[in-house]
Amino acid sequence: MQKVKLPHQVEPVKSALKRSDYEGVIATKDMARLMGSVVSSDEWVEVKVQFEKDAQGLTVFHGTLDTAVVLLCQRCNEAFDCPLHADFCYSPVQGQQDAEALPEAYDPVEVGDHGEVNLLQLFEDELILSLPIVPFHAEEDCAITSDDMQFGEIEPEQKQPNPFAVLKELKRDQE
Repeated sequence: MQKVKLPHQVEPVKSALKRSDYEGVIATKDMARLMGSVVSSDEWVEVKVQFEKDAQGLTVFHGTLDTAVVLLCQRCNEAFDCPLHADFCYSPVQGQQDAEALPEAYDPVEVGDHGEVNLLQLFEDELILSLPIVPFHAEEDCAITSDDMQFGEIEPEQKQPNPFAVLKELKRDQE
C-alpha cells in the first residue's frame, strides 16, 4: 500500500460500511500538544487504521500509531530518543448512554454534528498517553550513576525518652 497523508476528519460509519483500511502518515507539526511535551519528534506519525462492523453490528475502528520523539532525561537532563507505539480500538458514540452500552474492549469516541471524528486530535491524545510519566535513560546509558543520586547522609535517630516511663513510675509508687 502507498503511504498517504491521512485526513484529519473522517466519518467512521461510512468508512466501516466500505470496510476502509488506511495506512499512511500524519504530520507531527499539526500536533501542538504533543510537540509541547517533547524536545523534538520525527516529522511523521505512521498510522494504520481499519474501519469495520463487528459481530454485534457496532462500528469499530482500530489500529496502531508509531513515531519517535526526543525527551529530556529527568536524572541527567540530557536528551534521549524514545520510540512511541500506541494501539487503539474505538467505537463512535453520540451521548453518554451509547458510551455506557459499549463492550469494555472498545473505547468510546464522540462524533461531531456531521457524524465525523477528529482523527488528528484522537491520535494526538493516544500518543500523549503513551509518553512515559517520568522520562529517563536506562541506568547504564545515563550520565548520572546511582552514587550520584545520593545526597548527604542520614543522621542516626536521637534516643528519645519513653513517654510511658511516667506510668511505670506511678505503678511502682502504688505497690
